[in-house]
Amino acid sequence: MIHFMRSIPLSLLFTVAPVAILISACTAVHNNPSLTKPNSPNKMAYPSIDPDLNEHLYPNEAVIAEEISDVIEKSIRKQYSGGTALRDAHPKAHGCVRAEFQVSETLPKNLARGVFIPGKTYPAWIRFSNGSRDATQADIQADARGMAIKLLNVPGKKLLEDEDSTQDFIMINYPIFFANDPNRYMALMQDINSENFFRKLHIPFALGSKGTLIALNLRTKISNPLQTRYWSMVPYQLGLGSNRQAVKYSARACSPIKDPIPNHPSHDYLREALRNSLQKDSACMEFLVQPRTSNTMLVEDSMTEWEETQAPFYQVATIRIPKQVFDTPDQNKFCENLSFIPWHALPEHKPLGVVNRMRKVIYERISQVRHEMNSTQRQAPQ
Repeated sequence: MIHFMRSIPLSLLFTVAPVAILISACTAVHNNPSLTKPNSPNKMAYPSIDPDLNEHLYPNEAVIAEEISDVIEKSIRKQYSGGTALRDAHPKAHGCVRAEFQVSETLPKNLARGVFIPGKTYPAWIRFSNGSRDATQADIQADARGMAIKLLNVPGKKLLEDEDSTQDFIMINYPIFFANDPNRYMALMQDINSENFFRKLHIPFALGSKGTLIALNLRTKISNPLQTRYWSMVPYQLGLGSNRQAVKYSARACSPIKDPIPNHPSHDYLREALRNSLQKDSACMEFLVQPRTSNTMLVEDSMTEWEETQAPFYQVATIRIPKQVFDTPDQNKFCENLSFIPWHALPEHKPLGVVNRMRKVIYERISQVRHEMNSTQRQAPQ
């Protein structure tokens, strides 16, 4: 239990792949400084809610989001005071790969919204990662695994203006999350960061029995990031106006075949599996949308799964990952400088629910702090 408590990432709630992403199409990204550093240092307005989609604010939610941001910022500044500031969760990437996001030629009218334009293809970058805040942790350790997608060349005004041509999708390899009450999560943050050993013993009480069980189930072992299924965990809006609806996302391999976990895995065997796979051949994944079918599927409850028997997923796009060499110093560095935020989105894909509302505050703060710290380090004399 102690190992479990020490392994919970500070912002697993708010991160799934801090940057995920990264050259024909990538050249445009590389030359766009807005994709590699935040340019909006002012505090953002807290997101409004959509009562018609059953959103509701928790008491003092916006204040708690700022307090959690303070806790995470303090942790990052302390942990990385003498070196490059990494993400507080998902700091270890297995690789950032070039991809194409091909929207299906035919879609039901209710799903053909936002970026889901039938027949449309977007260049993209995908980052696969471990969830643990310990970037040195061996891949064989049970952990949450992340997949973050950044679509490029997406026209239209975005909910966040620091990136004007992207759409981000953030997912983890488990369908639900372990917390959805801001006060409970704030208590968890205080427990994790306490110097008092007995305060750390309080962590399961902060999460509650259901949250603790979910957190334990989040810790998995996988053989290959390309052969794993991922979920958004939390809901998003799809569409605008009276036709808008609440949905969740998922991504899975086109083939059900899974490689076995090596008998004697190396420290970074997931990066090796990804590298070996894409050196041999291209890869394929399906991108799925799950429309909500009942108002009993609550947008504010990230701890309860929308059962697929009641709300099936529909494939809306195919992700083609071409054969490539991704593991180079320049690409790894470029990947590390990118930020994934659910609010890098068209209004048609507005994030919903308390987790996503708090993410808007916390993700942006984390991004600003990391870039500020790393910029200072780069400018320091050698």
